[in-house]
Amino acid sequence: MKLSAFGEKFTANAGITSLMDDLGNAMSGDAEMVMMGGGNPGYIPAIHQRLKECMQQILDNDQDFHHLVGVYDPPQGEKSFISHLVRLLNNEFGWKLSERNIALTNGSQSAFFLLFNMFAGEGADGVDRVIQLPMAPEYIGYADAGLAPDFFHATRPVIQQLDEHLFKYRVDFDKLSINENTGAICVSRPTNPTGNVITDDELQTLDEMARARQVPLIIDGAYGTPFPNLIFSQATPCWNENIILCLSLSKFGMPAARTGIVIAREDIIKALSSVNAIVNLTTGSFGAMLARELVRTGEILRLSNDVVRPFYQAKALHAQNVLNRELKGYPFMLHKPEGAMFLWLWLPGLPVSSQALYERLKAEGVLVVSGHYFFPGLKDVWQHSQECIRITYSQDDAVVERGLMVLGSVVRGLYDALG
Repeated sequence: MKLSAFGEKFTANAGITSLMDDLGNAMSGDAEMVMMGGGNPGYIPAIHQRLKECMQQILDNDQDFHHLVGVYDPPQGEKSFISHLVRLLNNEFGWKLSERNIALTNGSQSAFFLLFNMFAGEGADGVDRVIQLPMAPEYIGYADAGLAPDFFHATRPVIQQLDEHLFKYRVDFDKLSINENTGAICVSRPTNPTGNVITDDELQTLDEMARARQVPLIIDGAYGTPFPNLIFSQATPCWNENIILCLSLSKFGMPAARTGIVIAREDIIKALSSVNAIVNLTTGSFGAMLARELVRTGEILRLSNDVVRPFYQAKALHAQNVLNRELKGYPFMLHKPEGAMFLWLWLPGLPVSSQALYERLKAEGVLVVSGHYFFPGLKDVWQHSQECIRITYSQDDAVVERGLMVLGSVVRGLYDALG
Protein backbone atom coordinates (compact mmCIF):
# COMPACT_ATOMS: atom_id res chain seq x y z
CA MET A 1 0.00 0.00 0.00
CA LYS A 2 1.50 3.30 -1.11
CA LEU A 3 0.41 6.15 1.11
CA SER A 4 0.61 9.91 0.74
CA ALA A 5 2.54 11.99 3.24
CA PHE A 6 -0.81 12.59 4.94
CA GLY A 7 -1.46 8.85 5.04
CA GLU A 8 1.99 8.09 6.43
CA LYS A 9 1.61 10.70 9.15
CA PHE A 10 -1.82 9.69 10.35
CA THR A 11 -1.23 5.95 10.27
CA ALA A 12 2.05 6.16 12.22
CA ASN A 13 2.21 5.48 15.95
CA ALA A 14 0.90 8.44 17.93
CA GLY A 15 0.44 9.05 21.61
CA ILE A 16 -3.26 9.80 21.29
CA THR A 17 -3.79 6.55 19.31
CA SER A 18 -2.11 4.51 22.02
CA LEU A 19 -4.08 6.33 24.70
CA MET A 20 -7.46 5.75 23.06
CA ASP A 21 -6.66 2.10 22.30
CA ASP A 22 -5.90 1.53 25.97
CA LEU A 23 -8.98 3.49 27.03
CA GLY A 24 -11.37 1.70 24.70
CA ASN A 25 -10.07 -1.76 25.53
CA ALA A 26 -10.10 -1.15 29.26
CA MET A 27 -13.52 0.52 29.44
CA SER A 28 -15.28 -2.02 27.20
CA GLY A 29 -13.40 -5.23 27.83
CA ASP A 30 -10.90 -6.23 30.50
CA ALA A 31 -12.61 -5.84 33.87
CA GLU A 32 -9.36 -6.58 35.69
CA MET A 33 -7.48 -3.66 34.15
CA VAL A 34 -7.40 -0.53 36.34
CA MET A 35 -8.03 2.35 33.97
CA MET A 36 -6.13 5.43 35.12
CA GLY A 37 -4.89 6.47 31.70
CA GLY A 38 -7.58 8.09 29.54
CA GLY A 39 -9.83 11.06 30.20
CA ASN A 40 -13.13 9.21 30.33
CA PRO A 41 -15.40 11.05 32.79
CA GLY A 42 -16.56 9.36 35.95
CA TYR A 43 -20.13 8.20 36.51
CA ILE A 44 -22.12 10.91 38.29
CA PRO A 45 -25.64 9.62 39.07
CA ALA A 46 -27.27 13.07 39.22
CA ILE A 47 -25.90 14.02 35.79
CA HIS A 48 -26.80 10.62 34.34
CA GLN A 49 -30.37 10.96 35.58
CA ARG A 50 -30.77 14.52 34.28
CA LEU A 51 -29.52 13.51 30.84
CA LYS A 52 -31.95 10.59 30.79
CA GLU A 53 -34.76 13.04 31.46
CA CYS A 54 -33.59 15.28 28.63
CA MET A 55 -33.43 12.28 26.32
CA GLN A 56 -36.94 11.23 27.27
CA GLN A 57 -38.23 14.72 26.45
CA ILE A 58 -36.76 14.35 22.96
CA LEU A 59 -38.25 10.89 22.52
CA ASP A 60 -41.67 12.15 23.61
CA ASN A 61 -41.61 14.98 21.06
CA ASP A 62 -41.95 13.71 17.49
CA GLN A 63 -40.64 16.93 15.97
CA ASP A 64 -37.53 16.92 18.16
CA PHE A 65 -36.88 13.24 17.52
CA HIS A 66 -37.20 13.74 13.77
CA HIS A 67 -34.74 16.65 14.00
CA LEU A 68 -32.34 14.49 16.02
CA VAL A 69 -32.14 11.62 13.54
CA GLY A 70 -33.56 12.91 10.27
CA VAL A 71 -32.39 16.47 9.60
CA TYR A 72 -29.00 17.90 8.59
CA ASP A 73 -27.98 20.89 10.64
CA PRO A 74 -26.04 23.70 8.94
CA PRO A 75 -22.23 23.40 9.04
CA GLN A 76 -22.16 25.85 11.96
CA GLY A 77 -24.16 23.44 14.12
CA GLU A 78 -27.60 23.05 15.70
CA LYS A 79 -29.14 26.51 15.59
CA SER A 80 -31.37 26.50 18.68
CA PHE A 81 -28.55 25.23 20.92
CA ILE A 82 -26.28 28.00 19.64
CA SER A 83 -29.00 30.59 20.20
CA HIS A 84 -29.58 29.46 23.80
CA LEU A 85 -25.84 29.39 24.48
CA VAL A 86 -25.42 32.93 23.16
CA ARG A 87 -28.11 34.22 25.52
CA LEU A 88 -26.68 32.30 28.48
CA LEU A 89 -23.12 33.60 28.02
CA ASN A 90 -24.25 37.15 27.33
CA ASN A 91 -26.50 37.21 30.40
CA GLU A 92 -23.89 35.65 32.71
CA PHE A 93 -20.72 37.36 31.50
CA GLY A 94 -21.76 40.29 29.29
CA TRP A 95 -19.80 38.97 26.30
CA LYS A 96 -22.01 40.56 23.57
CA LEU A 97 -22.03 37.46 21.39
CA SER A 98 -24.32 36.82 18.45
CA GLU A 99 -25.23 33.51 16.81
CA ARG A 100 -22.43 34.25 14.32
CA ASN A 101 -19.82 33.88 17.11
CA ILE A 102 -20.34 30.17 17.85
CA ALA A 103 -19.83 26.99 15.86
CA LEU A 104 -20.10 23.34 16.86
CA THR A 105 -17.75 20.54 15.87
CA ASN A 106 -17.70 16.77 16.25
CA GLY A 107 -15.79 16.96 19.51
CA SER A 108 -13.10 19.40 20.55
CA GLN A 109 -10.38 17.18 19.06
CA SER A 110 -11.90 17.88 15.65
CA ALA A 111 -12.07 21.60 16.45
CA PHE A 112 -8.36 21.78 17.26
CA PHE A 113 -7.36 19.89 14.13
CA LEU A 114 -9.30 22.39 12.02
CA LEU A 115 -8.21 25.50 13.92
CA PHE A 116 -4.55 24.58 14.15
CA ASN A 117 -4.29 23.93 10.43
CA MET A 118 -6.20 27.10 9.62
CA PHE A 119 -3.62 29.22 11.44
CA ALA A 120 -0.34 27.30 11.15
CA GLY A 121 1.67 25.56 8.44
CA GLU A 122 2.50 27.19 5.12
CA GLY A 123 0.55 30.42 4.77
CA ALA A 124 -0.98 31.84 1.61
CA ASP A 125 1.87 34.40 1.79
CA GLY A 126 4.47 31.62 1.74
CA VAL A 127 5.45 32.05 5.40
CA ASP A 128 5.61 28.90 7.53
CA ARG A 129 3.85 29.53 10.83
CA VAL A 130 3.61 27.53 14.06
CA ILE A 131 1.27 27.07 17.00
CA GLN A 132 2.99 28.49 20.06
CA LEU A 133 2.38 26.62 23.31
CA PRO A 134 3.29 28.93 26.21
CA MET A 135 4.50 25.96 28.21
CA ALA A 136 4.90 22.22 28.07
CA PRO A 137 3.62 19.77 29.26
CA GLU A 138 0.46 20.19 27.21
CA TYR A 139 -2.34 18.01 25.85
CA ILE A 140 -1.29 14.76 24.16
CA GLY A 141 -3.91 15.22 21.43
CA TYR A 142 -2.22 18.32 20.03
CA ALA A 143 1.05 16.59 19.18
CA ASP A 144 0.05 14.95 15.89
CA ALA A 145 -2.66 17.38 14.76
CA GLY A 146 -0.48 19.48 12.46
CA LEU A 147 -0.22 18.79 8.73
CA ALA A 148 3.20 20.45 8.44
CA PRO A 149 6.52 19.53 10.08
CA ASP A 150 7.81 21.58 13.02
CA PHE A 151 4.21 22.59 13.70
CA PHE A 152 4.40 23.36 17.44
CA HIS A 153 6.86 25.42 19.45
CA ALA A 154 6.76 25.20 23.25
CA THR A 155 8.60 26.83 26.12
CA ARG A 156 9.82 25.17 29.29
CA PRO A 157 7.84 26.34 32.32
CA VAL A 158 9.16 27.71 35.56
CA ILE A 159 8.82 25.02 38.24
CA GLN A 160 7.68 26.53 41.52
CA GLN A 161 8.06 24.22 44.51
CA LEU A 162 5.18 24.75 46.93
CA ASP A 163 6.10 22.25 49.66
CA GLU A 164 8.02 19.01 50.07
CA HIS A 165 5.88 17.06 47.59
CA LEU A 166 3.89 19.72 45.73
CA PHE A 167 4.87 21.98 42.82
CA LYS A 168 3.29 24.17 40.13
CA TYR A 169 4.25 25.08 36.56
CA ARG A 170 4.18 28.75 35.61
CA VAL A 171 4.63 30.39 32.21
CA ASP A 172 8.21 31.62 31.76
CA PHE A 173 7.45 34.93 30.09
CA ASP A 174 11.16 35.83 29.98
CA LYS A 175 11.74 32.98 27.52
CA LEU A 176 8.40 32.88 25.71
CA SER A 177 8.85 34.24 22.17
CA ILE A 178 5.92 35.34 20.02
CA ASN A 179 7.24 36.42 16.61
CA GLU A 180 6.38 36.72 12.92
CA ASN A 181 6.32 32.93 12.57
CA THR A 182 3.62 32.51 15.23
CA GLY A 183 0.25 31.65 13.74
CA ALA A 184 -1.63 31.35 17.03
CA ILE A 185 -1.03 30.82 20.74
CA CYS A 186 -2.78 27.91 22.44
CA VAL A 187 -3.11 27.01 26.10
CA SER A 188 -5.39 24.57 27.93
CA ARG A 189 -7.05 25.79 31.14
CA PRO A 190 -7.06 23.66 33.23
CA THR A 191 -4.15 21.95 31.58
CA ASN A 192 -4.37 18.38 30.49
CA PRO A 193 -2.22 16.54 31.76
CA THR A 194 -1.17 18.44 34.88
CA GLY A 195 -4.35 19.97 36.28
CA ASN A 196 -2.56 23.33 36.20
CA VAL A 197 -4.76 26.42 35.96
CA ILE A 198 -2.89 29.40 34.60
CA THR A 199 -3.82 32.50 36.55
CA ASP A 200 -5.99 35.35 35.32
CA ASP A 201 -2.84 37.52 35.19
CA GLU A 202 -0.97 34.94 33.09
CA LEU A 203 -3.92 34.69 30.73
CA GLN A 204 -4.15 38.47 30.41
CA THR A 205 -0.44 38.67 29.56
CA LEU A 206 -0.82 35.98 26.89
CA ASP A 207 -3.78 37.88 25.44
CA GLU A 208 -1.72 41.09 25.31
CA MET A 209 1.15 39.26 23.57
CA ALA A 210 -1.25 37.74 21.04
CA ARG A 211 -2.85 41.12 20.31
CA ALA A 212 0.55 42.75 19.86
CA ARG A 213 1.35 40.19 17.14
CA GLN A 214 -2.22 40.17 15.77
CA VAL A 215 -2.59 36.43 16.23
CA PRO A 216 -5.43 34.65 18.06
CA LEU A 217 -5.15 33.22 21.56
CA ILE A 218 -6.81 29.80 21.61
CA ILE A 219 -8.01 28.70 25.05
CA ASP A 220 -8.78 25.01 25.39
CA GLY A 221 -11.52 24.98 28.01
CA ALA A 222 -12.58 21.34 27.63
CA TYR A 223 -12.33 20.93 31.41
CA GLY A 224 -12.74 24.59 32.21
CA THR A 225 -15.02 27.51 32.77
CA PRO A 226 -17.89 28.26 32.41
CA PHE A 227 -18.73 24.54 32.04
CA PRO A 228 -17.97 21.83 33.08
CA ASN A 229 -15.87 24.00 35.41
CA LEU A 230 -13.51 21.32 36.70
CA ILE A 231 -11.45 24.07 38.30
CA PHE A 232 -10.57 24.01 41.99
CA SER A 233 -8.84 27.41 42.10
CA GLN A 234 -9.81 30.93 41.05
CA ALA A 235 -10.31 31.37 37.29
CA THR A 236 -12.40 34.03 35.58
CA PRO A 237 -14.25 33.09 32.35
CA CYS A 238 -12.59 35.07 29.58
CA TRP A 239 -13.47 35.92 25.97
CA ASN A 240 -12.88 38.79 23.57
CA GLU A 241 -12.66 39.05 19.79
CA ASN A 242 -9.00 38.01 19.77
CA ILE A 243 -9.70 34.88 21.85
CA ILE A 244 -10.91 31.58 20.43
CA LEU A 245 -12.52 29.77 23.36
CA CYS A 246 -13.07 26.05 22.85
CA LEU A 247 -15.50 24.23 25.13
CA SER A 248 -16.87 20.70 25.22
CA LEU A 249 -19.77 18.69 26.60
CA SER A 250 -17.58 15.62 27.17
CA LYS A 251 -16.40 16.25 30.72
CA PHE A 252 -19.85 17.39 31.78
CA GLY A 253 -20.70 13.73 31.28
CA MET A 254 -21.33 13.35 27.54
CA PRO A 255 -18.08 12.08 25.98
CA ALA A 256 -19.81 9.83 23.44
CA ALA A 257 -21.92 12.74 22.15
CA ARG A 258 -18.77 14.32 20.61
CA THR A 259 -19.81 17.96 20.87
CA GLY A 260 -17.18 20.67 20.67
CA ILE A 261 -18.04 24.35 20.96
CA VAL A 262 -15.94 27.13 19.40
CA ILE A 263 -16.52 30.75 20.41
CA ALA A 264 -14.69 33.29 18.24
CA ARG A 265 -15.14 36.41 16.18
CA GLU A 266 -17.44 36.16 13.19
CA ASP A 267 -14.86 35.76 10.40
CA ILE A 268 -13.19 32.87 12.23
CA ILE A 269 -16.52 31.11 12.80
CA LYS A 270 -17.46 31.58 9.14
CA ALA A 271 -14.14 30.10 8.03
CA LEU A 272 -14.38 27.22 10.51
CA SER A 273 -17.92 26.44 9.34
CA SER A 274 -16.70 26.30 5.74
CA VAL A 275 -13.94 23.85 6.61
CA ASN A 276 -16.40 21.85 8.71
CA ALA A 277 -18.71 21.56 5.71
CA ILE A 278 -15.90 20.15 3.57
CA VAL A 279 -14.55 17.75 6.19
CA ASN A 280 -17.75 16.67 7.98
CA LEU A 281 -20.63 18.03 5.86
CA THR A 282 -22.24 19.02 9.16
CA THR A 283 -21.94 18.37 12.88
CA GLY A 284 -24.00 15.70 14.61
CA SER A 285 -27.04 17.02 16.47
CA PHE A 286 -27.14 14.54 19.34
CA GLY A 287 -25.05 16.35 21.99
CA ALA A 288 -26.47 19.78 21.22
CA MET A 289 -30.07 18.61 21.38
CA LEU A 290 -29.52 16.56 24.52
CA ALA A 291 -27.98 19.53 26.35
CA ARG A 292 -30.20 22.19 24.78
CA GLU A 293 -32.66 22.47 27.68
CA LEU A 294 -29.84 22.58 30.24
CA VAL A 295 -28.30 25.49 28.34
CA ARG A 296 -31.62 27.27 27.79
CA THR A 297 -32.36 27.34 31.52
CA GLY A 298 -28.76 27.86 32.66
CA GLU A 299 -28.94 24.58 34.55
CA ILE A 300 -25.70 23.48 32.92
CA LEU A 301 -23.86 26.11 34.98
CA ARG A 302 -25.52 25.11 38.26
CA LEU A 303 -24.88 21.42 37.70
CA SER A 304 -21.27 22.13 36.74
CA ASN A 305 -20.64 24.21 39.84
CA ASP A 306 -22.67 22.26 42.39
CA VAL A 307 -22.40 18.65 41.18
CA VAL A 308 -19.63 18.04 38.65
CA ARG A 309 -16.86 20.14 40.18
CA PRO A 310 -17.30 18.87 43.79
CA PHE A 311 -17.38 15.28 42.48
CA TYR A 312 -13.94 15.60 40.91
CA GLN A 313 -12.48 17.77 43.66
CA ALA A 314 -13.29 15.07 46.22
CA LYS A 315 -11.74 12.42 43.97
CA ALA A 316 -8.61 14.52 43.52
CA LEU A 317 -8.16 14.84 47.29
CA HIS A 318 -8.71 11.10 47.80
CA ALA A 319 -6.20 10.14 45.11
CA GLN A 320 -3.67 12.64 46.41
CA ASN A 321 -3.94 11.27 49.95
CA VAL A 322 -3.51 7.68 48.74
CA LEU A 323 -0.46 8.57 46.65
CA ASN A 324 1.11 10.49 49.55
CA ARG A 325 0.64 7.40 51.69
CA GLU A 326 1.97 4.93 49.12
CA LEU A 327 5.11 6.93 48.27
CA LYS A 328 5.92 8.26 51.73
CA GLY A 329 9.68 8.35 52.25
CA TYR A 330 10.43 8.21 48.50
CA PRO A 331 11.35 11.06 46.12
CA PHE A 332 8.16 12.18 44.42
CA MET A 333 6.44 15.43 43.50
CA LEU A 334 2.82 16.09 42.54
CA HIS A 335 1.65 19.03 40.50
CA LYS A 336 -0.85 20.95 42.63
CA PRO A 337 -4.27 19.57 41.58
CA GLU A 338 -6.08 22.72 40.46
CA GLY A 339 -8.53 21.18 38.01
CA ALA A 340 -9.33 18.55 35.36
CA MET A 341 -9.27 14.87 36.44
CA PHE A 342 -5.58 14.02 36.60
CA LEU A 343 -2.67 13.78 38.97
CA TRP A 344 0.67 14.63 37.37
CA LEU A 345 3.34 12.64 39.18
CA TRP A 346 7.00 13.63 38.89
CA LEU A 347 9.53 11.04 40.04
CA PRO A 348 12.94 12.80 40.19
CA GLY A 349 15.80 10.45 39.43
CA LEU A 350 13.45 7.73 38.15
CA PRO A 351 15.82 4.87 37.19
CA VAL A 352 13.75 3.96 34.08
CA SER A 353 11.97 6.08 31.50
CA SER A 354 8.34 7.05 32.02
CA GLN A 355 7.47 4.81 29.06
CA ALA A 356 9.21 1.86 30.72
CA LEU A 357 7.29 2.60 33.93
CA TYR A 358 4.05 2.63 31.91
CA GLU A 359 4.92 -0.81 30.49
CA ARG A 360 5.65 -2.23 33.95
CA LEU A 361 2.40 -0.90 35.35
CA LYS A 362 0.42 -2.19 32.37
CA ALA A 363 1.91 -5.65 32.99
CA GLU A 364 0.60 -5.35 36.56
CA GLY A 365 -2.90 -4.47 35.34
CA VAL A 366 -2.73 -0.69 35.80
CA LEU A 367 -2.96 1.80 32.93
CA VAL A 368 -1.50 5.30 33.20
CA VAL A 369 0.00 7.52 30.46
CA SER A 370 3.72 8.06 30.02
CA GLY A 371 4.54 11.72 30.50
CA HIS A 372 6.91 11.98 27.54
CA TYR A 373 3.93 12.29 25.16
CA PHE A 374 2.90 15.62 26.70
CA PHE A 375 5.80 17.80 25.53
CA PRO A 376 4.91 18.68 21.91
CA GLY A 377 7.01 21.48 20.44
CA LEU A 378 9.77 21.33 23.04
CA LYS A 379 12.99 21.27 21.01
CA ASP A 380 15.65 20.65 23.65
CA VAL A 381 16.23 17.48 25.67
CA TRP A 382 14.72 17.71 29.15
CA GLN A 383 15.14 14.82 31.54
CA HIS A 384 12.06 16.01 33.43
CA SER A 385 9.89 14.86 30.49
CA GLN A 386 11.05 11.27 31.10
CA GLU A 387 10.24 11.34 34.83
CA CYS A 388 6.49 12.10 34.81
CA ILE A 389 3.27 10.15 34.37
CA ARG A 390 -0.37 11.18 34.12
CA ILE A 391 -2.86 9.43 36.42
CA THR A 392 -6.63 9.67 35.94
CA TYR A 393 -8.70 9.56 39.13
CA SER A 394 -12.20 9.80 37.61
CA GLN A 395 -13.23 6.17 38.17
CA ASP A 396 -14.54 4.52 41.35
CA ASP A 397 -12.48 5.51 44.42
CA ALA A 398 -11.85 1.90 45.45
CA VAL A 399 -10.56 1.04 41.97
CA VAL A 400 -8.34 4.12 41.87
CA GLU A 401 -6.95 3.28 45.31
CA ARG A 402 -6.17 -0.26 44.17
CA GLY A 403 -4.36 1.07 41.12
CA LEU A 404 -2.37 3.58 43.16
CA MET A 405 -1.31 0.85 45.57
CA VAL A 406 0.08 -1.15 42.64
CA LEU A 407 1.77 1.96 41.30
CA GLY A 408 3.29 2.67 44.70
CA SER A 409 4.65 -0.87 44.95
CA VAL A 410 6.25 -0.72 41.49
CA VAL A 411 7.80 2.72 42.06
CA ARG A 412 9.14 1.79 45.49
CA GLY A 413 10.71 -1.31 43.96
CA LEU A 414 12.46 0.75 41.31
CA TYR A 415 13.95 3.16 43.83
CA ASP A 416 14.87 0.35 46.24
CA ALA A 417 16.79 -1.39 43.45
CA LEU A 418 19.08 1.65 43.30
CA GLY A 419 20.22 0.84 46.84
